[in-house]
Amino acid sequence: MSYQAPVREMQYYLSQVLGASQLADTERFAEATAETRDAVLAEAARLAQDILAPLNRPGDQHPAVLENGVVRTPPGFAEGYRAIAAGGWVGMSGDPEHGGMGLPMTLATCVNEMMASACLALSLNPLMSQGQIEALEHHAEDALRALYLPRLNAGEWTGTMNLTEPQAGSDVGALRTRAEPNGDGTYRVTGQKIYISWGDHDMAENVCHLVLARLPEAPKGTKGISLFLVPKYIPDEGGRPGVANNLRVVSLEHKMGLHGSPTAVMEYDGATGWLIGPPQGGMAAMFTMMNNARLGVGVQGLAQAEAAYQHALAFALERKQGRSPVSDGTGSILDHADVRRMLMTMKAMTAMVRAICLDCALSLDMARASEGEEASMWHARGALLTPVAKAFGTDTGCRVAELGVQVHGGMGYIEETGAAQYYRDVRVTAIYEGTNGIQAMDLVGRKLADGGEALRAMLAEIGRTVRDAQATHPDLASGLADAARALEWASQVLLGAGDMNDRFAGATPFLRAFGLTLGGHYLLKAAIAGDPARVALARFAIRQLLPEVTALCAAASEPAADLYALDADAMRA
Repeated sequence: MSYQAPVREMQYYLSQVLGASQLADTERFAEATAETRDAVLAEAARLAQDILAPLNRPGDQHPAVLENGVVRTPPGFAEGYRAIAAGGWVGMSGDPEHGGMGLPMTLATCVNEMMASACLALSLNPLMSQGQIEALEHHAEDALRALYLPRLNAGEWTGTMNLTEPQAGSDVGALRTRAEPNGDGTYRVTGQKIYISWGDHDMAENVCHLVLARLPEAPKGTKGISLFLVPKYIPDEGGRPGVANNLRVVSLEHKMGLHGSPTAVMEYDGATGWLIGPPQGGMAAMFTMMNNARLGVGVQGLAQAEAAYQHALAFALERKQGRSPVSDGTGSILDHADVRRMLMTMKAMTAMVRAICLDCALSLDMARASEGEEASMWHARGALLTPVAKAFGTDTGCRVAELGVQVHGGMGYIEETGAAQYYRDVRVTAIYEGTNGIQAMDLVGRKLADGGEALRAMLAEIGRTVRDAQATHPDLASGLADAARALEWASQVLLGAGDMNDRFAGATPFLRAFGLTLGGHYLLKAAIAGDPARVALARFAIRQLLPEVTALCAAASEPAADLYALDADAMRA
């Protein structure tokens, strides 16, 4: 079965569950009406289904390669990328002043899901450009914005993000790349960066790198880091790609998945760069891009969950094995209870993550479109949801893809069925753009630094859903209320922890508990407004998935002492 974009699901959650119509009530997004949403989603679905999805398997089987200093992309990728660029999809959220479409991130999230479901490896390229566009809009000088943004929005040039070095992974402050002023407003950037997604390719005229580096005399650690724009080709006076810059691709990584996406080791040898933002303001500028990317990576997890679910369901409907235990079944393995359990889990978890990602995007959009206290409220809400969207989204992508292999049985372990590719491709999403453990620490650390105010507001929303459902679905309301109470209790334990490491010890189970509770909340809202199928899905999720929340919250409340009860020698024994 080929990929089918879940446009109706997106439309339903946007209109009936999340209230996306409020976007059109703002001055900034006044054109984001229901009619505009429907037209955008329909056009993006055609792109994903007809042009990008056929590239997924070839991209896996014919990886990007480095030949004589040139990165060659898989067959068809260049044509697929040109279709993305020609449709304006790279710059869909970009400022119209510089050639963007000015669409809300909420819509961009839907489009990015479709592109990533169809071909995750290729979709990474415009996602990186979108993050760079946002960073330059907020932090670059006018001349640089005028030069680079129209070309990035049009997809003529593409963007990357260069943080990681061999000795500086999650500890970005340990980087050694340096930048020295040339005296003419430019800088010489020297150093090596690793894990650079789409660090080079043959699909666009220029590749523009955002590079973290340290100026002379800058202090150690993250406070001394600055951000530089370093293009592959230095633009000439007419804004066209000119002479080659002093940078090169050293090698491409051989990866578990995402074979079609070149992941480069980049070397900068006195390359010409331009400062973005103030000196030693690199982390603030880069976080603008990273926050965009973290939601985007959560959407990648969602996208692979959707694709893996569709793939597994199609197989289950065709595969006949054993006697059907139900009289009115399909005659396929879909009739078997355990297969049903796996597919229901896949469907419910995918719906949960879609709602979380869309709610996060909507909150960030409303923060940009509002002012004063209202903007602050929306910003806090979006910030709270970002680590959950990233970590819960990608954990779910991994879990659903793994279940997809299991549904296939032995055939899932055979590459020709394509089931394994979803798991191989999605696995890295739980690692890059900040590992999921770091996202969990961010949730219980920075995101609870307000004393839990944003979390309490979210719990109040869940409480309203419980009350709304009590008359029509009392058993489901009770199940969601139980999860919310456990989550509230665990949050109070974490807030009362005197040692931050005690919070960190429970961070991962707490984030998962939060994600499940939020997911149950959205599915119950959908059930209240929806048909019997949505009620059945909410019932499965709340009765069979949400009971895990109580156990997760109990684990989250345990201090760190047990984690350190074994010393290094005992760990080796």
